[in-house]
Amino acid sequence: MLDTDFFRRWMTAAAASVDREADHLTDLDSAIGDADHGSNLQRGFAAVKAVLEKDAPATPGALLALAGRQLISTVGGASGPLYGTLLRRTGKALGDEAEVTQEQFAQAFAAGVAAVGQLGGAQAGDKTMLDALLPAAEALALSFDGAADAARAGAEATVPMRARKGRASYLGERSIGHQDPGATSAALLVDALAETADGEGA
Repeated sequence: MLDTDFFRRWMTAAAASVDREADHLTDLDSAIGDADHGSNLQRGFAAVKAVLEKDAPATPGALLALAGRQLISTVGGASGPLYGTLLRRTGKALGDEAEVTQEQFAQAFAAGVAAVGQLGGAQAGDKTMLDALLPAAEALALSFDGAADAARAGAEATVPMRARKGRASYLGERSIGHQDPGATSAALLVDALAETADGEGA
């Protein structure tokens, strides 16, 4: 079973991972975006970590909803609303349970990913964060490590794609040959989840 502390550790691990990889994310974004993806997410997840240290939501759902609201209020550009929606919708789908099963979490995460697709109007193959999140959501019910592997592979698969959504889409053919920064940061988030699960033998 996954309790509130598990999800708090996930957000802490995600903040550490984004902090570590911020320059890399910004390098990727400088090729096909605004060159601010790393710094924006770094600021956002630092704020999430800070608010979770001060506040103590009683349930996994409440914790993820709070994290999502924090991202929406502190991250600029499109990534704040998109990541915020992912966490808020996942949290809402978890409801008020004090503990959830891996399967319940996988279903809730899939609902969060679907909400991201609705908000951004994107789908698989558009060279966005969904190219990492969709395969991760599919694998999550079976394995945390499998979800991380699927997200990483999905991010790497964006290299030959032509962007069809977001700022990168303005580049047309020139977006080909670059790994999508949003898919890359999404893979970091799922990797932090697997790391958290491995830490407690889940």
